[in-house]
Amino acid sequence: MNFPAELKYTKDHEWVRVEGDEAIIGITEFAQRELGDIVFIEIPTVGEEVAANDVFGTVEAVKTVSDLFMPITSTVLSVNEKLDGSPELVNTDPYGDGWMVKVKVADGTALDSLLSAEAYQELVGV
Repeated sequence: MNFPAELKYTKDHEWVRVEGDEAIIGITEFAQRELGDIVFIEIPTVGEEVAANDVFGTVEAVKTVSDLFMPITSTVLSVNEKLDGSPELVNTDPYGDGWMVKVKVADGTALDSLLSAEAYQELVGV
């Protein structure tokens, strides 16, 4: 299983790639494996500020529906439009084409509370 070292992680299985005062967020390879085949993604929060740990959307898989939790307080700038027609990208490329949202980070120091790749790997027991 892949745990890119340059990313930050949450206990809720989201990953964060920091790019200046913006960040790209998706779900981890571990999360997509647990969910199974992803068939639909709904993220209705574009333009909204979402507080850390609040729900910013949902992922629907064949087996279940799961909430997406915002890792840090931020404003949702855009959603990955590729996921509208191809939600399976989250399964095939969770850290690349399967990203979910791009956000404007409200407070960069909040990133310090996220997990490193090693800490996340320890959390999921892999």
